Amino acid sequence: MESKRQKRFTFSEDWTATITGGLIILLFVAAYTIFRIEPRWPAFRWENANDLVAKVFALDNLWHTLIVFLFSFLCIFVANLFQGKGIKSIAAYPVLFVLTFIAMTIGGATLMRNWGLETVIFSLLIGLFINNVFGVPEWVRGILNSELYIKIGLVLLGTSIIFGDILKAGTLGLIQSVIVVFGVWYFSFWLCKKMKIDKEMSMMLSSAVSICGVSAAVATAGAIKGDRKKLSYVVSLVLVVAMPMIVLMPLLAKLLGLDEIMAGAWIGGTIDTTGAVVATGAMYGEKALEISSIVKFSQNVLLGLAAFLIAIYWSYTNNKGNEYAEKPSLKIIWNRFPKFVLGFLLASLAFSFLLNPAENKPMMDTLKKLQGLWFALGFTSIGMETNFKTLINNENRRATLTFLGAQTFNIVFTLVVAYLVFGVKW
Repeated sequence: MESKRQKRFTFSEDWTATITGGLIILLFVAAYTIFRIEPRWPAFRWENANDLVAKVFALDNLWHTLIVFLFSFLCIFVANLFQGKGIKSIAAYPVLFVLTFIAMTIGGATLMRNWGLETVIFSLLIGLFINNVFGVPEWVRGILNSELYIKIGLVLLGTSIIFGDILKAGTLGLIQSVIVVFGVWYFSFWLCKKMKIDKEMSMMLSSAVSICGVSAAVATAGAIKGDRKKLSYVVSLVLVVAMPMIVLMPLLAKLLGLDEIMAGAWIGGTIDTTGAVVATGAMYGEKALEISSIVKFSQNVLLGLAAFLIAIYWSYTNNKGNEYAEKPSLKIIWNRFPKFVLGFLLASLAFSFLLNPAENKPMMDTLKKLQGLWFALGFTSIGMETNFKTLINNENRRATLTFLGAQTFNIVFTLVVAYLVFGVKW
């Protein structure tokens, strides 16, 4: 039986993710600004077999990969101590890391990046394959903690959302993004209600299609404590639908006779993943690439505000309809509010106003890649916890139709908004 002393020093999952993410950031800031240690991330990008051997599997690169493994292992060990878990719970971490390393290597291929396929989809697929074909041994299940890993990644994500960059993104891009995000989110949520999609799935799906795809779905799932299986399905939808859009959007823009500015604004506002936006914009032209990136970045900037508002809404309304539940109050909102959102916002504020982004770019780039590792670990865990049959059911089929309907509305609505913002000479 745990003593009162032990219980006193046990943190919830949200606080554990917030504190662990905060400690990682402080460690990087101290190493870079005080000791002038420039972080180096192992290479995962490759073009062909020779490139793969020479870069990813080079001894020097494997050494840096081992350092990342040891650092992430230490972070998980500390996080488990915060939650009152023993050393046995992280014994299988090498297995999880190796599987995630394989996913990151596949995702680093030039072909995959050109198609906008992100590492998380391969993490999920590898996890699903292992669990549904071979099964996951009981001794490995102790390390599968997808929510914790994703929340730590979201705290680190705050370091790359810089408020000063809103101005760089351009006023027109920001105006379009605000209109599109709120308009498409509301329509998608309304459509989910009409299609009788449950509220959790509706929130994740609406955020994914309207804001910035995978990151928005993950942030929303964390804010509402959403079901991991539903999250994995939404992420799969986002990435699968993005692939044909890379080819179709430039063709549609050509058929409509759009110039590069209009095409870029349309592409940036409709395609849900940043990688796919860049690939599609580049196909249309240099100016289209620039404008599409600006618009997509403006939508990414809105992620923090959206996550905060969603968390407040969910905390306030989640007990609605339960006559025995406590009445909504500031205390209830605080108790239910996902604390990692505060970590995300504090990180964003610190890197926006206390640290100079230009001077600390190498550190920020490494933190962004480290954030990607935590997301990948989370999705490998989701796959290894999920029975594939649970992803194929009537509700998910309805969710697919709803997502396609919302994305169709997004394409038409964003074209109108892009014309009004970028095409009309006011």
